[in-house]
Amino acid sequence: MVQLHKVHGSQNHFFLLDQTELATELSDPELVTLAQQMTNPQTGILNGADCLLVVNRSEHSNVLGQMRVINADGSEASMCGNGLRTVARYLADKHHLDDFRVETLTADLQVSRQPDLAKDVPAFSVEISPVRFNQAALPFDNLGVSQLIDTPVSAFIPGLTFSAIAVPNPHLISFVPEEELTNGDIGTLGTMLNSPNDYFPDGVNVNFAHILGPNQLFVRTFERGVGFTNACGTGMSATSLAFVLTHPELAAAEQPITVYNPGGMVKTIVHHHTDRDWIDLIGNATETHVIEVNEEALHQANVTATNTTITETGETVAYQNFVTNLPQMAAVSVKE
Repeated sequence: MVQLHKVHGSQNHFFLLDQTELATELSDPELVTLAQQMTNPQTGILNGADCLLVVNRSEHSNVLGQMRVINADGSEASMCGNGLRTVARYLADKHHLDDFRVETLTADLQVSRQPDLAKDVPAFSVEISPVRFNQAALPFDNLGVSQLIDTPVSAFIPGLTFSAIAVPNPHLISFVPEEELTNGDIGTLGTMLNSPNDYFPDGVNVNFAHILGPNQLFVRTFERGVGFTNACGTGMSATSLAFVLTHPELAAAEQPITVYNPGGMVKTIVHHHTDRDWIDLIGNATETHVIEVNEEALHQANVTATNTTITETGETVAYQNFVTNLPQMAAVSVKE
């Protein structure tokens, strides 16, 4: 028997698989099939998940492990900030370390244990980088500009302005009135830009942000390959950078920004330098369940309630207590 872990960052839910504990690692096609089976709420256990996080050995020097992110639709994401926090906690607990680097698809990123957000709510900080603004990095086309920073785009939603930032996942960001969070525009735009379209050929994560006050945001994300999620770590990070760039009277680099989302709250710190930008993303890394399963069921993508033993950790209640007093935003209030 081997173990899987059900984890979440801001209720962005994942299954975590440590391939270094397997007798035989899964092939890439097996990982895709397993992710599609397990994340689906109809075919997977525990109501499915947003992604499958895969922990591998890293061949990079001074790196503790590698993280891969397999989306619910089988595509692979270059990064996942909420997922990286949970992988950081898993590796920290396994190796008894609090500060180290993790290999991701595009960069080796620094992670560190932070003070708990509340009783029994462990927290980690993860580096979000590299940051790119250029057209090719996202990529986008047919918008008449080489960068999008607080730019009106009538083909998207008239009356709103947009910024496009890759961190390295591509993100489209708009700062909106509160009613825009729930009137359907974000879902319509997210669906359009993640179907065949003339503007973002590889799709894009769409973030609508409502400014609550100085250094405070609420962010809702339509995630590429997933759809609506309770939170998106790279989305909140990219939105924080856009906040600093487009609203300097309300946000500043090197200062904590509080970012609320439908799944909870994180803190970000934007580092905006002439030669490099990056963001520290600080938030919960919660483990809700430990799942024991025969390794063959992983290779067969057949992880079900009948062939697993599932143990709750008790951390769900602690996290629910933490979010109880967080601000509520219309119909996208903090939820389980």
